[in-house]
This record gives sequence, C-alpha cells and structure tokens, in this order.
Amino acid sequence: MHLVCADMEGVFVPEIWINVAEKTGIEKLRLTTRDISDYNQLMRMRIGILKENKLTLKDIQDVIRAMDPLPGAKEFLDWTRAQAPLVIVSDTFTQFAGPLLEKLGLPTLFCNELVVDAGGSVAGYRLRQKDGKRHVAAALKSLNFRVTAMGDSYNDVTMLKEADSGILFRPPQKVAWEFPGFPVVQEYSEVKALLEKIFAA
Repeated sequence: MHLVCADMEGVFVPEIWINVAEKTGIEKLRLTTRDISDYNQLMRMRIGILKENKLTLKDIQDVIRAMDPLPGAKEFLDWTRAQAPLVIVSDTFTQFAGPLLEKLGLPTLFCNELVVDAGGSVAGYRLRQKDGKRHVAAALKSLNFRVTAMGDSYNDVTMLKEADSGILFRPPQKVAWEFPGFPVVQEYSEVKALLEKIFAA
C-alpha cells in the first residue's frame, strides 16, 4: 500500500517565518531551513529575536491567521488523499498549524511543540523526536507502506532518503545541486504525474 509523506511550509503553505519577517520588518526572521541546515541553531536564533523585540506567540498567530495556502495546494491534497493516505510531516509547531490546516481540509499533521511562558512569549520548543521526519518515513515503511516523501529544504532530505521515493518540490537551487538524486518539480501537476507512475508500479 502506498503512502505519501510531505513537508508543509514551502510545499503547501508559505513559509511562516518569512511572513512574520515581512509583517515585523525583522530581516533575520526570513532565514529558514532553506538557508540554515542546523534546525536547533535556527530556532535558537528565532527565539532570541522574538525576545529581543518583545514579540509574543499571539503576534505570530495573528500573522498565520491572515495566511492562505499556496495556489492549488488544497486541490492537490484532495486529489492525493483520494489515491493514498497522506501525512504532513513538518518542523512547525502545534501552536502555529491550526488555522492553516483548516484551510487545507484538515490533513493529518505530525509536528513539534513550542514552550510558552506565562506571559505568552515563546521560551523554547520540544522536538517530537530528533531527526523526526526520517523516523516517520522509517516507521511507516516498517508497517509495509511504500512511502513517497516530498519536501523542499535541507531538513527534508533525510526523510526523502529514507522513503522508497523522494521528490524535491520547488527547492532552492543549492539544495537541488547538493542532492541531484531526487527529481525536482515546480508544479503540483508534475507531482501528480510522478505519483501516478509510482502508484502504478
């Protein structure tokens, strides 16, 4: 039985932190796992910036509520879920994801959790598991699923490698260059064509 694992930000929705950067004018918040491969380093930097600028979880959630999925994302998700189970595997946080999941038709999401202090500020974060995306793909394979994984950034690569098939969706050029073994696609129609071939095999 086939199953699809997919990243969320950059694949189905815009990058949350880039939208926060645009709203606040803080350029350093534009950095994502497309730019910094060490997720812990990236999150420590983000939390420090939030603290320095007195930004709370609510400030970020207000930005997220105004965001919409990428054009065609919900339709692609609806099509895929009619063909095979799909799980979104993301390094985002439960406190961020709700409004976006509703706009995507409430797909299943595995992600992490923020630590929020009494004042509503982001004090830290809890990873569900180190290298969690890879572990999800491995666990699903152990249940005899044929896993196809799709992502766009450095933090997706171990999941793509672990899966039976991996797809890079609109990656930065440097990610595509560093990992030439994965097909690179720019449109959901291209992903559909690849999935149809995979499901038929």
